[in-house]
Amino acid sequence: MNLPATLRYTKDHEWIRVEGDVAYVGITDHAQKELGDIVYVDIDTLDKDVAQHEVFGTVEAVKTVSDLFSPITGTVLEVNEKLADAPETVNSDPYGDGWMVKISIANPAELDELLTAETYGELVGA
Repeated sequence: MNLPATLRYTKDHEWIRVEGDVAYVGITDHAQKELGDIVYVDIDTLDKDVAQHEVFGTVEAVKTVSDLFSPITGTVLEVNEKLADAPETVNSDPYGDGWMVKISIANPAELDELLTAETYGELVGA
């Protein structure tokens, strides 16, 4: 299983990559494998504030719909437009082009609450 050590993770299977005062968020390789073929990503929180652990959108696979939870508190600055036409990118490149939102970091201390790659790997049995 692919778990980049440079990212942080949540128990809800989101990852976060910090770049300055903003963060990119997506779902983990484990999550996309569990969901199966992703057919739709629905994120309607652009320019809205989201709290840590709050739902910022949903991801739809062939057999299920799953909520997406924000790893941190902040404002959704950008939604990955590529996913509108190619939601399967989340399956093929979950840590790269399959990112979902870019969020401002309102409270940097929240980052310390997130899981390391090692801890997340233990959680999912990687």
